[in-house]
Amino acid sequence: MTLPVAPEPHVPFAELGIADLVVDSLYAGGINGNSGDDPIAKLIPGVGNQGGFRHKGSPAKGTVRLSVLYTNGGEVDWPDHLDVQTGTFTYYGDNRTPGRDLHNTPRAGNQLLRDAFAASHGTVAQRTSGVPPFLLFEKAGTSGRSVRFRGLLAPGGPTMTSDDELAAIWRTTDDERFQNYRARFTVLDHDRISRRWIQHVLSGGSPLENDCPPAWRNWVEGRTYRPLLAPSTTVIRSKAGQLPEDAEGQAILELIREYFRGREHDFESCAVEIWRLIAPNTSSVDVTRPSRDGGRDAVGIYTLGPKANPIAIDFALEAKCYAAGNSVGVKEVSRLISRLRHRNFGVLVTTSHFHKQVQEEVHEDGHPIALICGRDIVDTLREHGRTTVSAVRQWLEKGFPKP
Repeated sequence: MTLPVAPEPHVPFAELGIADLVVDSLYAGGINGNSGDDPIAKLIPGVGNQGGFRHKGSPAKGTVRLSVLYTNGGEVDWPDHLDVQTGTFTYYGDNRTPGRDLHNTPRAGNQLLRDAFAASHGTVAQRTSGVPPFLLFEKAGTSGRSVRFRGLLAPGGPTMTSDDELAAIWRTTDDERFQNYRARFTVLDHDRISRRWIQHVLSGGSPLENDCPPAWRNWVEGRTYRPLLAPSTTVIRSKAGQLPEDAEGQAILELIREYFRGREHDFESCAVEIWRLIAPNTSSVDVTRPSRDGGRDAVGIYTLGPKANPIAIDFALEAKCYAAGNSVGVKEVSRLISRLRHRNFGVLVTTSHFHKQVQEEVHEDGHPIALICGRDIVDTLREHGRTTVSAVRQWLEKGFPKP
């Protein structure tokens, strides 16, 4: 007998005005079929019921008391992304069409990002007055107006440079170029935002008083980040979990396969560049010749420590340009494992997926191998601005021209 699955618990629409914000809790939307169903406007009065940026106060006047960032997670050109394992949230600004200045947007979201990130590097007083608490919500499900609260955000992160935190990036639409911001925040380690603090901040009170979350106080007073870290408990990924779900992502992966069809060894250089996007501290890499590679498609160096006195760690990389139905099996991974020396690690990049047995052996035996599947490739390209088939094709043609 199969028991019915209980619906996911949520806060009813009628109770939103008195509810605390609890990380990953659902907040129900209304049922009238209009903009009044929006739950965020009930949870945070005064911030409005539309748009990705919603704030109490004016960015132009520097009076924003609290800001809501809302993402629906469905715009492939602007892939907002929450990495729950590291607590890093990547958010794209509101200049998303050609014809406007970077900061001249209807909701002034980009102006708020510019000023808040600048103030985040200032004094305690500048952070107190110039950086509003940011609350992150995302769309929950495919229908209705329900939202999920994802956490309290602070601009930047403990290991980021200023350029990593906030960068103006170029995009092209219909051959017209324009800029938008890519901003990175840290989800602070605090699981419940009290209604008392929300009301206090909205009314103009100091954000450091009245139930101020300790993680926010620590950040404001010392720019100390305490990220909300949530290591994954899912070690073994299914085939479906290793391949893109959406049609555009599937098309991107198929483009890569077709581009290197008949010359799969050339995919090795592409795999190296994908690894560089994932691991920016990768330095020199030597792609070995197919006739003498001994099972290693590339060998390289990954650096740790300060630039003046870094530690170099060797790694070996293998690349498998496989079709979606062709998994990477034990044989391929065993070959890489046999070539790892003491303190080395391995990287295996495939346009397909890894067999369940491979994942189990790598995990259970503690082999230092990074397994990068088709979905990881697409997600990485999207996080670095290559969100369409056309953009990926240009990247391939420029970086790996056909002979």
